[in-house]
Amino acid sequence: MVSWINLADARAVLEYGPGTGVFTGYIIERMPAGSKFVAIELNRRLAAIFRQRHPGLTLVEDSVANVAAICRDRGLESVDGIVCGLPWASFPEDRQIQFLDAMMSVLRPGGQFVTFAYLQGLWLPRGQRFARLLPRYFRQTSRSRTVWRNLPPAFVYQCRR
Repeated sequence: MVSWINLADARAVLEYGPGTGVFTGYIIERMPAGSKFVAIELNRRLAAIFRQRHPGLTLVEDSVANVAAICRDRGLESVDGIVCGLPWASFPEDRQIQFLDAMMSVLRPGGQFVTFAYLQGLWLPRGQRFARLLPRYFRQTSRSRTVWRNLPPAFVYQCRR
């Protein structure tokens, strides 16, 4: 999930929907000293677990729709990368567009976005719509091979603005 994104040169990185923080440690260990990290989690229960696992890291309990204000409040004009754990295939079209529009307001030109999806999501209309939306927002999009050992099987969307 995080191996594709260039974290070694990142000055600022966001993690959308970190949940309990499964990817967070991998993100932080690849970022240079002095760079900024902000996680955005809407679920209070998951946020509490995240804080226990990753004390001292910045976690904002809010919607990613408010990412511009979240970044502004932390002195971030733009971010280099966004690692995302949101369930895109469960969102209606207006929410997918709202979140992608908000993302574009903070992701710098050339910035990277990475998110995973479950294979069965490709059969869902909302998952198909999300896959079709990505090229409208990013100049470069690709999809990893399916990880069959993951339950359920999953893959990663890799996008560059």
